[in-house]
Amino acid sequence: MSYTKVDSSDVEPVAEGMRFLGGPLDCEKLGVTLVDADPGWTSKEHDHAEDAQEEVYVLLDGSATVTVEGEDVDLSAGEALRIPPGTTRQIRNDDVESRFVLVGASGEE
Repeated sequence: MSYTKVDSSDVEPVAEGMRFLGGPLDCEKLGVTLVDADPGWTSKEHDHAEDAQEEVYVLLDGSATVTVEGEDVDLSAGEALRIPPGTTRQIRNDDVESRFVLVGASGEE
């Protein structure tokens, strides 16, 4: 078969509101995460310096703030944000529900 299809609601959450879809989709070099964030949700602060993973955060619904290297970047539904590998980032969902798709790909071979 030349494609893989998965219903995201069938994927067990790995953390509060986070479903990692890359494995169930059999992705080899691409990470895909669906985040359904309740009001007040916060991700852990992290970077991807070790695995050279570049990420794009697409906010589908709601509003949120992503802190990038200490700078708050506000996102509204429909906006996307690219973050380079070695840059620290943390998502903060304020007083509304939000839905994200997070996509990452490693620069390593």
